[in-house]
This record gives sequence, C-alpha cells and structure tokens, in this order.
Amino acid sequence: MRILLAFLAISLTAQTPAKRPKILGVAHIALWVGDLAKSRAFYKDFLGFDEPYSLKRDDGTESMGFIKINENQYIELTPGNRTRGDGQLNHFSFYTDDAKALRDYLASRGVKVPDTVGKGRLRNTNYNIADPDGHTVEIFQYEPDSMTRAAQGKFIPDTRVSTHMIHVGFVTGPLQRAMDFYHGVLGFEETWRGSGNNSKELSWVNMRVPDGTDYVEFMLYKEEPDARRRGTMNHICLMVPDMDKAVALLESRRAKAGYDRPMEIRTGVNRKRQCNLYDPDGTRVELMEPNTIDGKPAPSSILAPPLP
Repeated sequence: MRILLAFLAISLTAQTPAKRPKILGVAHIALWVGDLAKSRAFYKDFLGFDEPYSLKRDDGTESMGFIKINENQYIELTPGNRTRGDGQLNHFSFYTDDAKALRDYLASRGVKVPDTVGKGRLRNTNYNIADPDGHTVEIFQYEPDSMTRAAQGKFIPDTRVSTHMIHVGFVTGPLQRAMDFYHGVLGFEETWRGSGNNSKELSWVNMRVPDGTDYVEFMLYKEEPDARRRGTMNHICLMVPDMDKAVALLESRRAKAGYDRPMEIRTGVNRKRQCNLYDPDGTRVELMEPNTIDGKPAPSSILAPPLP
C-alpha cells in the first residue's frame, strides 16, 4: 500500500505543471545604434535622461550604453550591425522576482530555455528565450549586489521628459500564435484592441504583464514590413502627465537644435494625447498621456486581425 501511495504521489507531482513566478514589468529595450554619440545626444541631452554606466570591449571600445529611465527600466544602446531584419530592435526584457523558477516554468510549458541561469556583466541574473515571431526576449532578475542596484537613487535627474516606460511595441505576425505565447504561457492579459483610421483590419493589441502595469503592444501587419517601417512599428512608449508641458520642455532645450522633425501633439485612436519622436536611427519614441482626453475609456476594435 505504501509503495502504491508513493507511486501515486510521484505521478501526481509529475503531472502538476510548474507554477509561474511573477513577471513584474518591462525592464528594458535594447536597440542597435549607428553612432553611439548621436544616440546619447538624443536620449540624454534632448530627452533629459542620464547614463549610470557603459560597458567596453576588450579593445577598449564601448560595447553598450545604458540610459536610465527609473530604478527598474533602461534603454540599452548597442553600437554595431543588426543581427536580423528587425529594424533597430535588438531585444526587449521583462523582469521577475525569480528567474530560475521562471526558467523551470517555461521549460515545463515547452519553451526552449538555456540549461543554466547565469549572470550578465551588470551582475544581474538573466537569460534569453525567443517569442513565436523570433524576437529575443530577455528574462531579467535584479540582484542586490548588481551595478544596477549600486546606482539606486542616482542618475534620475529632474530633466527627464518621462519617469516611466509604459510599454514597448513590436511587429507581430499571426495574432493567435502570439496570444498563445504571451497570454497562454506568460500570463499577459489583454487590455485593448485598436485599428487605424479607415482600416478594415485590426492594427494593435495591448497585453499587460501579469503582475504589474507595464504592457506590450502587438503591431500587426498584413504585408511583411521592411526595415524602415519596423523602426516605426518597433517602438518605445514613455508616459508624460501633461503633453503640452513635455513638448514645451523639449522645445526649450539647446539639443532641440539638432532635432529637425516636427513635434506634433495628436489624439490617438485610444483617445490619449501623443507625440511621436524619432531617435537618430529612426526608432520611434512615443510620448503618451496616461488618461484619455475625457476620462472615458476608448472602446476596443472588433475588426478581425490581418492574415500575414
């Protein structure tokens, strides 16, 4: 009897799926940049962020710069050539409270994961997986002895145009395939669907992380976008409480002399005021207010998704 009970206990344990640890938010987005100095001028001098540290190669040249948005969010700037046809997007990252347990959970759901979980040069725990569209997704856990936490309370100047990256957007193929991964496996929850003006098909789907307020935006397409369009579709969204004040601040900066694109305030389909900026490599940086223009939620689109 004891042997039978032990066998049944082992069988039930084997059949019980691993519990998913928390996914707390968007940690960073990493971009390929053609000229690190020009990118720094845009993100630091124009947008007002600071850079707590950078990394160098063995030959002394810089391999990566880190633009700090807040204590948990960064923009990584990597000089060099793109490794895949994804515009300037290198990868994006979500942070968790237990990277090792999340690796085990992902493995139990059939996601290809590394054999071991290591630490990066900033001494945070991290590893990469791939989503169904081939985007590199970095799983990140902040460690108390990391360079990131050593910079806590520092490099967060009042000059920042925003204090929160509320979402990252990226090109997405078949919607159901992406939903199976981000909702079915990672536990993201859909919050809104939108369609462009005069569009006959669905254009965007917003998916919130399961244990926070940040979200990702699926940028749907019918025809495969080229590298230039991907630079617009793959984007960063920064929250600003007052768009008029944010644009006036940018207009007043000396670095504005090096930015020759118009800064137009528009109301998006989601009925929130927005202003699109573009970094030196064409990556779109969307400024957006947190609330709709009248406080009422924008209805979701009921159009069908495109079939790429």
